[in-house]
Amino acid sequence: MRMKPVWALFLAIYLLASPAGAQTIRTDYPACNLMAQHELVGTVGAEITDPQQAHIAERANILQADIGTARKARRISQRLADRLWRKVEAVRTNANTLKRNQTLLGAAERASYDRQLDSIAGTLCR
Repeated sequence: MRMKPVWALFLAIYLLASPAGAQTIRTDYPACNLMAQHELVGTVGAEITDPQQAHIAERANILQADIGTARKARRISQRLADRLWRKVEAVRTNANTLKRNQTLLGAAERASYDRQLDSIAGTLCR
């Protein structure tokens, strides 16, 4: 029994409109799990002396690793990878500069940097 072409068209439209056909957020990159990323505890060491700064550095490392992985898998273009990488590096640099000028990073600064990294991860994980 053959389906008529009209039914095939309706089936295609239905599948595209259903949640199964909708674009989903990738969960195969660690940076896409924002709850786990917010709970990260970075390692305090020689250059990184503040736990909040260590958290931002750890998140930046994971996000840059995932950007590299996505680029190697050809899920994102080189241009997008470069742009995201520079944004992550800017967040890291800003956190390090602020830490040098202050005794420690506060919760408000960490939340601000987390929001910036969340935004970058959102672009990567679409």
